[in-house]
Amino acid sequence: MNTLTLRKSAERGQADHGWLLAKHSFSFADYYDPKHMQYRTLRVINEDRVAAGQGFGTHPHRDMEIITYILDGQLQHKDSMGNGRIIETGDFQYMSAGSGVQHSEFNPSKANKVHLLQIWITPDAKGLKPRYAEKPMASAETGRLHLITSKTGRDDSIAIHQDADLYLARLTEGQEVTHTLKSGRGMWLQVAEGSVSLNGTVLQQGDAISLDAKAETPLAIQASEKAQVLLFDLA
Repeated sequence: MNTLTLRKSAERGQADHGWLLAKHSFSFADYYDPKHMQYRTLRVINEDRVAAGQGFGTHPHRDMEIITYILDGQLQHKDSMGNGRIIETGDFQYMSAGSGVQHSEFNPSKANKVHLLQIWITPDAKGLKPRYAEKPMASAETGRLHLITSKTGRDDSIAIHQDADLYLARLTEGQEVTHTLKSGRGMWLQVAEGSVSLNGTVLQQGDAISLDAKAETPLAIQASEKAQVLLFDLA
């Protein structure tokens, strides 16, 4: 029998640095919880709020698939691959750190915070050539699942170095989306905005739920108000 495991928002690790308010779904930096190290290949989900004019100076990464989703505001990105631009609300940014990359991330606004999710997925090989991509989703249709990343880049998704399908759903009150999780795969559902129910289990903003499928499992996600969810379908 499949078991749903809740990860309530209030139970996440939290760090308040003044200019940065961060919530960690998994162990990260000074937050350590041996019960929450990662879920399958999903290593990091950080919900960050960065003050106006603040950010992360140039720092290195390697051997990690890094996905950033801007929930509200802007983020200025520069990296050692030569990429430099401002990522807007509704944009997904992908960076494969591979053999090594350096980058910086700053909030360019002089007045407003930026609210984002940063996601790390462990790659299926080490030492790969770094690469970069973006996928704007600000005008994405509500009431359906949009494939953001996949191993093969199918359906106009971003190809990443891992069998990890990431979907975005934007929902208005009462809208429902469905997804079938195949036997042996795992699901992590992260509520980015609003409130939804998954097969009857109610989730609020910041909550997450995971499921390891022992048989093919239908999933129904319904919004009780305006909502956004990220659904990870993981090998």
